[in-house]
Amino acid sequence: MDIEEGGLTVSVPEARDGASEGTGGGVFFNPTQELNRDVTVAVLRAYRDREPRAASYLDAMAASGVRGGRAAAEGYDVTCADVDPDAVELAAENLAANDLDGETVHRDVNALLYENVFDVVDLDPYGTPIPFADAALANARNLVCVTATDTAPLCGAHLNSGIRKYGAVPRNTDYHPEMGLRTLISALVRTAARYDKAARPIVSHVSRHYARTYLELESGAQAADACIGELGYVDHCEDCLWREPTRGLIADPVDACPVCGSDRVLTAGPLWLGAVADAEFTRAVRERVTDDMGEAKRARKLLGTVARELDTPTHYDQHRLYKEWGEPAIGMDEFVERLRGAGHEASRAHYRGTAVKSTASIPEMRAAVLGDDDA
Repeated sequence: MDIEEGGLTVSVPEARDGASEGTGGGVFFNPTQELNRDVTVAVLRAYRDREPRAASYLDAMAASGVRGGRAAAEGYDVTCADVDPDAVELAAENLAANDLDGETVHRDVNALLYENVFDVVDLDPYGTPIPFADAALANARNLVCVTATDTAPLCGAHLNSGIRKYGAVPRNTDYHPEMGLRTLISALVRTAARYDKAARPIVSHVSRHYARTYLELESGAQAADACIGELGYVDHCEDCLWREPTRGLIADPVDACPVCGSDRVLTAGPLWLGAVADAEFTRAVRERVTDDMGEAKRARKLLGTVARELDTPTHYDQHRLYKEWGEPAIGMDEFVERLRGAGHEASRAHYRGTAVKSTASIPEMRAAVLGDDDA
């Protein structure tokens, strides 16, 4: 069957959602990842202005080759790699059918990366990207793009799996999309630091069943140390919803909530506590989204929200807050504006309609939006 995307026509054996229907064996095309690929193309366009020397691009898990083909259409020197010979053959056919230059190789991507250096490496595996992280971060020159679809381990729903894979303790909280993204970035930052490299996220988002981050690399021990300095822990009270981030790799878990005294306090980490996106660059990416993209409207909305989002490592669910307060909820935009009007920083989060980020404490939020000081 033929699929049209981003100005390309690609042949695929079948199209299915890898998250809900599984891999099923063989090469397939995932239509639900079109938003991911549209944002990737916009990032590649914007990154060319940021780093004009970045020219080579590795599609590490090529499958049908649509992602690599779209990068080739943007003028990148593309290599499509896969361990499945059928995928390699299909990717080559799809590049040729669209009159695109590019190399296709039947190789394990880890072996390939230890023999070659690429400016941009794109990891989009089924499940965790961690088995490929060392090779990618050690041998990419400028940018590593990473998708993780194993959201249950990342978010703490499958705690032991998350600990094993990511070398951190994720916790299943109200803000689980944020938890998963920051667990992923933490693992990648720590991996890069082993090679005296800083890996700093310049765009990140959580959409449906996956987390996606774009990490710009900088060589040098001092730069790596600076990134490590933005790792830390979050303490979280399950009763009153108090939470507190603390930078540093030596955890000092809180025994009891300092607000309500509850002993139901969780500690998660090490997490990435810094910004998950560069606001200026994210706005530049948004400007590179074009109307011929199938998910242009969603991509622009997503990137606009990411660019405005606060850097706080947790969010509050507005509906849960109002349930705790015993009051009917108001509209989210009005809620955010009342917080800002009271002098607090506040923004919506990109991954959930009722998620709000703010520097205000819960009592301060209540006072701002309800007009009282009853904590």
